[in-house]
Amino acid sequence: MKYFLLLVFAYSLTCKAQDYKATLAAHRKNYIDDFLKDQNSPLKKEDLSSLRFFDADSNYRVIAKVEMLSNQEPFIIPSYSGTGSQYINYAKLRFILNGANFELTVYKSPSLSKIPQYKEYLFLPFTDKTNGVSTYGGGRYIDLTTSDINKDNTIIIDFNKAYNPYCAYKGGYSCPKPPVVNNLLIEINAGEKKFAGIANGH
Repeated sequence: MKYFLLLVFAYSLTCKAQDYKATLAAHRKNYIDDFLKDQNSPLKKEDLSSLRFFDADSNYRVIAKVEMLSNQEPFIIPSYSGTGSQYINYAKLRFILNGANFELTVYKSPSLSKIPQYKEYLFLPFTDKTNGVSTYGGGRYIDLTTSDINKDNTIIIDFNKAYNPYCAYKGGYSCPKPPVVNNLLIEINAGEKKFAGIANGH
């Protein structure tokens, strides 16, 4: 009986892993297709085959505890182009990854909040020890929304969905630099890798 239960448990885990891989594959296909839909895209159809990603790894899909921040003053996050964009500190996200505790700050754009389709948008930029090695040197981004925050004040951070800013592919874009507080002292071997094509970024 115990052996049977172990088989059922193993089968369940395998199915969940396969379902997750399929879900992530669909997400990445949409991500790649969006380059052809965006008029400001730095990539053309022939460039898309040079996009690279780590294999799906559900260990990098973590549940974070959300600490909402109030009475935050807007500040400027500098961009690699020398300009900057205004954001507010929206929340602290605390999570455990590979047995260690980490914290990231997620940001909200006051200007984007005024646009109906972006009013829930949250911006999570970060850097880690893979930058400049297997991933883009300037860090990566993850998109979240306010509705992703659960009633128990938790949120899922899926590093498999981490993506490169447009600056990773071509110059002339205003890409926010991940603040120093969002530097993770660990290798995040998940999400988008360094562009394999000829990049004209910063």
